[in-house]
Amino acid sequence: MPPANVRIRSAELSDLDDLVALEEHSFDSDRLSRAQFRRHLDSDSAKVLVASTGPHRFLGTAVVFFRKRSGVARLYSIATHHEARGLGVGSALLDAAEQLAQRRRCRALRLEVRTDNHGAVRLYERLGYRRIGHARDYYEDGADAWRYEKLLAMQGA
Repeated sequence: MPPANVRIRSAELSDLDDLVALEEHSFDSDRLSRAQFRRHLDSDSAKVLVASTGPHRFLGTAVVFFRKRSGVARLYSIATHHEARGLGVGSALLDAAEQLAQRRRCRALRLEVRTDNHGAVRLYERLGYRRIGHARDYYEDGADAWRYEKLLAMQGA
């Protein structure tokens, strides 16, 4: 469970500096650029979520992609500030991403994760994601990825 004062919301253009700073802090490679974040903030096919405790106290972010006429959403990126790890921020972001996908009538949420990111793998599996595949040399540094999927309850079903 995240800290009581954590709020998940849609990112805004005014968050751009903080989004880029957290991305650079969180990843050594395969980072989203400032231009990519800017494009995603203006896109109908992407949603950028922010977990924060104040206007500029970012604890995490998640980027979710949607394709027209597809019942599958994709969690493209999720990042949690190192000080917030283990506090439920990642779980809260995943829950918000799942709810968003359900509202868009998606039946599943898929993602990729580095095979050596054991903490993230445990989190996804604990939250009901199942491994559906493997991708060799998926990341810029040549690391492999596991592919995961979670089936979502259809709203109104």
